[in-house]
Amino acid sequence: MTPAAPIVLARFETLPFVHLARLSDARGIFEHADFDLPRREHGYCLDDVARALLVLVREPEPSEFVAELTQTCLRFVDAAIVADGRAHNRMNTDGEWTDQPTTDDWWGRAVGALGIAAVRAPLAMTRARALRVFTRAAQQRSVEVRSMSFALPGAAAVLRAKPDSWAAHRLVTTGVAVIPHGTSTWGWLERRLRYGNASLVDALLAAGEVLHDKRLIRRALSAFEALLELETRDGRLSVTGTIGRGVGDVEPQFDQQPIEVAAIAEAAARAFAMTGDPRWSEVVIRATAWFLGDNDSATVMVDLQTGAGFDGLEADGRNENRGAESTLAALATFQHAHALTTAAHA
Repeated sequence: MTPAAPIVLARFETLPFVHLARLSDARGIFEHADFDLPRREHGYCLDDVARALLVLVREPEPSEFVAELTQTCLRFVDAAIVADGRAHNRMNTDGEWTDQPTTDDWWGRAVGALGIAAVRAPLAMTRARALRVFTRAAQQRSVEVRSMSFALPGAAAVLRAKPDSWAAHRLVTTGVAVIPHGTSTWGWLERRLRYGNASLVDALLAAGEVLHDKRLIRRALSAFEALLELETRDGRLSVTGTIGRGVGDVEPQFDQQPIEVAAIAEAAARAFAMTGDPRWSEVVIRATAWFLGDNDSATVMVDLQTGAGFDGLEADGRNENRGAESTLAALATFQHAHALTTAAHA
């Protein structure tokens, strides 16, 4: 991992949910925004509602709004998962599914969020419902690397809390087998960096911890170091853009997506919790700093007054739209920074 100047762990607060509330209604969370207004005509997607459920159940001091939106998101996820465990993704504003159920990324995100909700949701009835829906979804498997990577942390959380959960155990053990081993020359797990790359690391760490597999954990941390070597420039995160990154791609890339930064924060928070190594806590703060303008365009990527995240970092600034994906990426990253720095100042 590229050496960088030590970071002083100033106290970070969680972001407000003002913009998330603007994107939400009684049915779910609108996927896209035109600047800060929801584009209702594009409807909702499970991908983002699952992301929201994960953020909501991790909120350290849930408000009434957070509690209500948690139930809304859980209802949406429950409705999206069909009887055999596959998942719809897209719903229109009339509440009708407009696609066929699959085990693509949205299935993985749903499984991951349900597993965390089954363990961390404040209300017992919410945890019980999340576990029921998780068990239904966990019947399925995906051949997609990212879909399984998104699912694994939720399955690991259930297995940790309920060691007799056969559904969670099978999903963890079969899911690990889908994640590539990479090559010694490249260092990363795949031949090319794509999107949400650190999610693969997070999945391996979660599985390694719950399976007590030290080799799996070492493999994850080695891959994480390689990823950060590729995605760090002059001590700041310089993440892979939408075109992806290959072995010879060394220049800064755009359009950089907040979900890439959020995935790094997620994996780093887990790595720090598992190892206590301050290198990983510093990565969480660097991810937060990316949103605050410590990035390749020196551009702030979050509205601290509303909690809105901007849709992409560009060479000359940012995409001014504030959709659900980017907003939830910012909210999640600041949650990790808040938890870490609160503990450091306790």
